[in-house]
Amino acid sequence: MRRKNKRQIFEQVEIVDAGAKGKAVGKAPDGRVIFLNNAVPGDVVDVQTTKKRSAYFEGKATVFHKLSEKRTTSVCDHFGVCGGCKWQNMGYEHQLFFKQKEVENNLKRLGKIELPEITPILGSAKQYFYRNKMEFSFSDSRWLTEEEINSNINLDDDKNALGFHIPGMWDKILDIKKCHLQEDPSNLIRLAVKHFANKHNFDFFNARNQTGLLRTMMIRTASTGEIMVLVQFFDDDKIKRELLLDFLKQEFPVITSLQYVVNQKGNDTIYDQEVICYAGRDHIFEEMEGLKFKINAKSFYQTNSAQAYELYKVTRDFAGLTGNELVYDLYTGTGTIAQFVAKKAKKVVGVEAVPEAIADAKANAAFNEINNTVFYAGDMKNVFNERFIAENGFPNVIITDPPRDGMHKDVVQQILNIAPEKVVYVSCNSATQARDLALMDEIYKVTKVQPVDMFPQTHHVENVVLLEKR
Repeated sequence: MRRKNKRQIFEQVEIVDAGAKGKAVGKAPDGRVIFLNNAVPGDVVDVQTTKKRSAYFEGKATVFHKLSEKRTTSVCDHFGVCGGCKWQNMGYEHQLFFKQKEVENNLKRLGKIELPEITPILGSAKQYFYRNKMEFSFSDSRWLTEEEINSNINLDDDKNALGFHIPGMWDKILDIKKCHLQEDPSNLIRLAVKHFANKHNFDFFNARNQTGLLRTMMIRTASTGEIMVLVQFFDDDKIKRELLLDFLKQEFPVITSLQYVVNQKGNDTIYDQEVICYAGRDHIFEEMEGLKFKINAKSFYQTNSAQAYELYKVTRDFAGLTGNELVYDLYTGTGTIAQFVAKKAKKVVGVEAVPEAIADAKANAAFNEINNTVFYAGDMKNVFNERFIAENGFPNVIITDPPRDGMHKDVVQQILNIAPEKVVYVSCNSATQARDLALMDEIYKVTKVQPVDMFPQTHHVENVVLLEKR
């Protein structure tokens, strides 16, 4: 070990693990953990630290003495800069191993509960081009890679970008040539829009100065073949706006929903903005097991459609419905799980905080002619009370699919008060799931655990747990 510019360098560090926010893990000579972004378990590297904390270091591998057998060649030219696919340099079977390990570690170490044998993780059939929704940002001062800076290319030729935020930098956008996450025509549309905008001298957004015409673009695709494109403008310039939208309409007749937003507030979220349909419908349809789900610009829908189907099948299987059960679907979103299990239940009651999502849930249920579901909008910890239960009945099964923060402690307590025979807990964060399972351990025993990989090339993993009354 030697010091250089107050940053430490550790030599011949073996990378032994992966998983914590997608980072690789090694150990310093003093036993402290080192987190790195650019290594794979099995690599032996020299590390230059970038941050020092009491319990760990953050750093970057600068010299590779040995390359791991778990490595594979990344397919994307933007890998290592973009940050969207942190594990593209690791073979998929190894990605699944570390995802499974993370789930097991969280449930055992954080939950400290008795567990059954955890079922092997359910991998995704598609490891690329699996996302149905992508959001791209415009910038008038694109991020330059080290290779570009050190090259002889004239960097003044094209300063504009249409792509992704550099990790941890809210105002830095990497221009994307080809993304391997969403099927075409996604790449074709993005490249055509950028070329058209440059050709007509449209101003790209400047996040610091809050100026420009073009702000963001969202592309949604569906297994039905339908496509939604939403362009977010900052300046309210009708002539230029319609010039671009007419171009998209004519160049890509495959677009079934062409919409736009004029957003001049400080952030680019559209949930408090008016979305205007320019051509086609204001929604597209997704389909699953004969059910159709109407998706508008603000709708939440699992971003890996094919793997969402597998996740929902696991959820329904764990619920073990016979047709006689009253089911509560907490954090129901647009009611996708509720409708998916409805044909095997007596009645399903869904609760969700977002009113627009509940409106979608009701509309989808009506469209699918599902008559045994009811949906309520409101904050879960406030809605899910004694009065609610008195009005809707005591459930036989509760399905819960909360956000990353897990369930509010009052919601957990209410589940324990009701004490249905089964609880199926779907989670995108096994750490907060483990915390909630520990709170329920006195009354419930975990009888099944099934991790599901929704996001290949990333560290994210879903997990489904069945709890049954002791």
